[in-house]
Amino acid sequence: MEFIGEAAALTTAFCWAFTSLFFSEAGKLIGSFKVNNIRLLMAVSIYVVVLLVFKGQLIPDQLTFEHVLWLGLSGIIGLVIGDGAGFKAMVMIGPRLTSLLYSLAPVIATIIAWLFLGEKLELLDMFGISLTMGGIGWVVSERKYRNNKLHDNHPDSGSLRRGVMLGVIAAFGQATGLVLAKHAMLNVGDEIPPMEASFIRMLVSLGGIWILAAFRGQLKETVMALKNKKAMGYAFGGAVFGPFMGVWMSLLAVKYIAAGIAATLNSTTPIWLLPMTRVLYKEKLSFRIIIGTLIAVGGIALLMLTS
Repeated sequence: MEFIGEAAALTTAFCWAFTSLFFSEAGKLIGSFKVNNIRLLMAVSIYVVVLLVFKGQLIPDQLTFEHVLWLGLSGIIGLVIGDGAGFKAMVMIGPRLTSLLYSLAPVIATIIAWLFLGEKLELLDMFGISLTMGGIGWVVSERKYRNNKLHDNHPDSGSLRRGVMLGVIAAFGQATGLVLAKHAMLNVGDEIPPMEASFIRMLVSLGGIWILAAFRGQLKETVMALKNKKAMGYAFGGAVFGPFMGVWMSLLAVKYIAAGIAATLNSTTPIWLLPMTRVLYKEKLSFRIIIGTLIAVGGIALLMLTS
């Protein structure tokens, strides 16, 4: 099927736009660390049901310890460390500014894939990446940092500088996790399907983050947060669009296209957020936003043609 990788990457971006809104709201209620714990629990539960219903098994026959090792490392770096930092940044400085910082991921993913997977990008690919990143950056940078109405004693309150640092860490985690997952699926023994790879990645991450919660003395608090029905509603919506659909689509994307290109298309999330925030929060779309969107879309089209 033509352009399946690009379509999967754009679907990833669409899903992450929804999940950023859901998790940002949940984080304001119970804190981003608890949201990350709970959303992984929900996501693993969703995967268990889907895999059993549609494939009849959770673990693929060709799975080896080396697969688990690389997928687990990918999950810890991308889903625990990277997403943990990203969720905290979303609540601290807002989903739009965090989305801008996530646009660093394509550059990081391209460098990592070049160093470790031997992937090469043509000149037109690099130009398309530059256009997409430039358009996204121009659009999102117009959005000024504003008080997100968090109380000072909220676990995710903080400064703009701290939020930006967390957003950069999130970009590193996302890019590194994506490349490691591709290596695990394609270069380690027999090929692992994207959905099963996502499940293994999630499962290892789930165990890791709940162990971390126990070491931090937050296990009881995290369990108690499950009683917050409003937060759980947001967390479930985020789990469906993020750890389930989003991560599955992101792995499907890197299976068919270069990691740098996949990460670039994944980074169009800020573009999807614009109409969403226009509808939800009645925000006006300026001339700069429209032009920046056209530039980003032009970069995406170029990437699809050259790849």
